[in-house]
Amino acid sequence: MTNAITNTPADTLVVLDFETTGLSPEYGDRAIEIGAVKIVDGKFVERFQKLMNPGFAISGFIAEYTGITNAMLRDAAPCREVMSEFHEFIGNHNLVAHNASFDRKFLDSEFSKISKSYAGSFSCSMLLSRRMIQDAKNHKLETLVRHLNLKVEGTFHRALYDAEMAGKVWLAMLEQISIQTERGKVPFDLANKLCKASKGKVNALLQAHAR
Repeated sequence: MTNAITNTPADTLVVLDFETTGLSPEYGDRAIEIGAVKIVDGKFVERFQKLMNPGFAISGFIAEYTGITNAMLRDAAPCREVMSEFHEFIGNHNLVAHNASFDRKFLDSEFSKISKSYAGSFSCSMLLSRRMIQDAKNHKLETLVRHLNLKVEGTFHRALYDAEMAGKVWLAMLEQISIQTERGKVPFDLANKLCKASKGKVNALLQAHAR
């Protein structure tokens, strides 16, 4: 479905996050909010945030977990309209999400409903954090933000805020990779390789890519 854009720097990409009606589109769950930040050369340059109406009522659990209510969704644009706008937003950029397997399922599902796809490659800030921040208590987004002493100015479990925090965590890890490899820019391909490497092989991989 995707063509990897591996020769681009890992600090130029789109970081995204979905809030959804449940755990999987395979069970009929839909997206109810999309939040994303576009990062170019390590700078946050553009943001995208939209609620979307899935066409059915959400559960009380989801409303409490996300803070998104049925009343908020009642007048929101339908998923197909929002996702069409988001397709324009991401362009040909590579993509990152925290726990990307979850968000990618929903992105693929929502795009398939409007016959859209994306050109970039997908990576996971959570997988990278398990390799690069091995001393963290756990690798939940909120834990990593606090572990890295990043400034907290919003509410977790809302899509745009989670995307922004995941972006900051991602950039902090790129800085660490850059220092260890003595590279000015970290290739997206290297970040992806680190995500897939076993923890014991991380240092060897970094040394192999050092200048």
